[in-house]
Amino acid sequence: MSKVEDFLTQEEEQEIVEAIRVAEKNTSGEIRVHLEKKTSIDAFERAMEVFHILKMDETKEHNGVLIYVAVKDKTFVIYGDKGINTKVADNFWDTTRDIMVSHFKQGNFKQGLIDGILKAGEELKKFFPYQDDDTNELSNEISKG
Repeated sequence: MSKVEDFLTQEEEQEIVEAIRVAEKNTSGEIRVHLEKKTSIDAFERAMEVFHILKMDETKEHNGVLIYVAVKDKTFVIYGDKGINTKVADNFWDTTRDIMVSHFKQGNFKQGLIDGILKAGEELKKFFPYQDDDTNELSNEISKG
């Protein structure tokens, strides 16, 4: 599957959006998923661009997380904002990444994203627990480029 439109079904996309909603009930962190066919630059650099395009750097606590996937390139990046990176160890996202990779290698892209999102929510909860006055600052919908 090289086209973004073919990567996930509409039903699978809705399951991922629901996973974001569930994960964000545990944390004040904001999680987004962005899918693209491919990138012409380094995936990490592209994830940073998309992060800013989606205005994820404008959250109150700077605790947004982008899961960026370049479908045809078979690569993904988990990119956290500076509010997260100042509080966590360098290997903070390793367990989330490893869960996703294990599913992706088996072709289970939907489950890899869902499990990665839920794990990210659990990890973020330790540093950014959900507060009663939290608002959903960013859309939970999957963005596509």
